[in-house]
Amino acid sequence: MTRSRLGTLFTLPGALWLACLFVIPFGVVIAVSLAVPDIVNRPVYGWHPDNLIEVVTNTMYLELLGRSVLFAGLTTLVCALIGYPVAYTIARYGGRYRTGLIALVLLPWLVDYLVRIYAWVAILGNDGLINGVLRSLGVGGDPPLRMTNTTYAVVLGLVYSYLPLMVMPLYASLEQMNPSLIEAGKDLYGSPPTTFFRVTLPYSTEGLLAGCLLVFLPSMGDFAAAKFLGGASTYMMGNMIADQFQTMGDWTFGASLTVVLMTVMWAVIAAFLFTRGTKALDLAG
Repeated sequence: MTRSRLGTLFTLPGALWLACLFVIPFGVVIAVSLAVPDIVNRPVYGWHPDNLIEVVTNTMYLELLGRSVLFAGLTTLVCALIGYPVAYTIARYGGRYRTGLIALVLLPWLVDYLVRIYAWVAILGNDGLINGVLRSLGVGGDPPLRMTNTTYAVVLGLVYSYLPLMVMPLYASLEQMNPSLIEAGKDLYGSPPTTFFRVTLPYSTEGLLAGCLLVFLPSMGDFAAAKFLGGASTYMMGNMIADQFQTMGDWTFGASLTVVLMTVMWAVIAAFLFTRGTKALDLAG
């Protein structure tokens, strides 16, 4: 058996997995988005793009989509600012403790997602831990400090949830870097900041972009952080989709919202592949 045929054989299980659990279900979602509901809200399939047109022309839904992109962008930026020093420190100075340090980074991510969100509610809520401490110190106000129902709380919840997805590809990229490159950069460029921007950062660009992709996409579709830590002003597209399916029972409109959101995500992935190729995807995987 030739090497190319062997490679095709090995990729077949993964391709079947993606086809069964992503391509086919997404095709069903597209079909539902083009359907109309009957008297009990069951989809009647056909060519009815009215819902899709409503989503892309109604300013309310475009505002939700823009807010989702904004929150995902802020989350990605904060994760990069926090995750890069963490990944660099572990890769450069972790030594024999690297595995344990990476395990500590991943440990909170292994806890159930809703448990993590509720923990932040208990910390940031009006009757939460921080406000309890402030009251005991004599700080006035009811509550002393309003932290939930704000953009900051939502972004904080998203950062806490997806930070490991930024650290891992960055660590994979930086761990492969030869330390002699940094030493040579110091000899040639002098100051540590100059060496970082001319040597370290360009070398780890693929890992950084892979981390940005891994954080941005799930953050844009997230709904739990905005639901429990936010309010009406922080409503995201994921919240609207969840309400359409779980509360309103309007599957056709919920599917239309999903198709539009997924289209934006696919556009981000296409731009990523066009600019950086497949090397960053290897680090992401």
